[in-house]
Amino acid sequence: MGRTTLSAALLATTMLTVVGCSGGGTPNANETAVAPLNPNGVSGTITVLTNRTDLVQNGTMKKYAAQFNETYPEVKVEFEAMTDYEGEVKIRMNTENYGDVLLIPASVAKGDYPKFFAPLGATPTMKETYRFTDKTDVDGRTYGIATFGTANGFVYNKALWKRVGITDWPTSPREFLDDLKAIKEKTGATPYYTNFKDGWPLSSPWTNSIGSVSCDSQASDKLSAVEKPWQKGSDLNVIDTLLHDIVHEKLSEKDPSTTNWEASKTLLAKGEIGSMLLGSWAITQLRDAAEKAGENPDDIGFMPFPHQSDGQFCATLVSDYQMAVNIHSDHKPAARAWIDWFTEKSGYSAQEGAVSALKSEAMPSTLEDYVDNDVKLVERSEAKTAEVNAIDNASEIGLSKQDYRQKLVDVARGAQDGSLQDYFDDLDRRWAEAARTAGS
Repeated sequence: MGRTTLSAALLATTMLTVVGCSGGGTPNANETAVAPLNPNGVSGTITVLTNRTDLVQNGTMKKYAAQFNETYPEVKVEFEAMTDYEGEVKIRMNTENYGDVLLIPASVAKGDYPKFFAPLGATPTMKETYRFTDKTDVDGRTYGIATFGTANGFVYNKALWKRVGITDWPTSPREFLDDLKAIKEKTGATPYYTNFKDGWPLSSPWTNSIGSVSCDSQASDKLSAVEKPWQKGSDLNVIDTLLHDIVHEKLSEKDPSTTNWEASKTLLAKGEIGSMLLGSWAITQLRDAAEKAGENPDDIGFMPFPHQSDGQFCATLVSDYQMAVNIHSDHKPAARAWIDWFTEKSGYSAQEGAVSALKSEAMPSTLEDYVDNDVKLVERSEAKTAEVNAIDNASEIGLSKQDYRQKLVDVARGAQDGSLQDYFDDLDRRWAEAARTAGS
């Protein structure tokens, strides 16, 4: 993923709102992407856009396509993998040529989904089978199916933490900071790694923690009716204060501008990094990195956000990217067939150690520690995403962008003037002003 400025993101969103307006309104029969009943009647060449450059390069996606062809022999699947997925797809969506199947970019306003994507079915029916349908529900129709779901938490090196005598999960931000200090003082390892340069690890993992602090499935939706999201005790206040304090107390990498996501996986696997806040999807990747580095993959652990509600840890369960069908696709049945097969038959979510979009599937083995320790998984509602996004865009904060937390890190390390409270006050002011004007 590449870095996107707030102004660029807002410009792209504005452009996307204008282009494709002819696709708005009630979808007609040619615009829907219903599940095909007869595989032998489905044909055509479809292009699938993906952010998984690694799986395209190593041939994994080609193997999935070959398995898909056992059921749908007349459909040819081609893949386009992009390192800067968000940036490249936003540009392509100013035309009609943005693949047949794609992952819905964060820059597309939820209310605009009918302009760009074919409806997959009525939400009341879809939600009987799939998790996370409210994330792409617009006026009773579902426009995307999650590639998988992810629980939020800290990936950490158990062996490193155990070496300094830490075996219990910290129950508060202060305990977490004290543990990081012990790791730094006794081992010399980097206690926490921000992945500042890549950017995205400072956006989605931290924002996805909203709901983990309050143990509230409605926490994200409630932002649509709150004027001061960063007031003391709120989810965002606790979450962003922890990030600030990690950096301010020099418990992260020395030079944030030199971080490297791919390298960080090996460094954590080898015990040179103590922890990183990520989704549970990362566990498999970190364990693979450990094996390649000659380390024990069982040393890769996963702990919930350091906060308890009534003595219990909570972790949000949120949707990853949602697969959608381009409303302009000439091969909608084939595109829908790929989405259904990939969700139900490919085994992709299990391979990734992630939570399946299918409600019938059990929790993955990667979340065994959460299950064994009675961590409450909070499936976070996205029903008010459109309203929250409208306020967020008007405020130019960018909850799902990296910029505001990169500034938070810069404030914490003294690279920008100001205090944490000053920054929170400014964020609250901008949010309150936007809340008053976003719907007008």
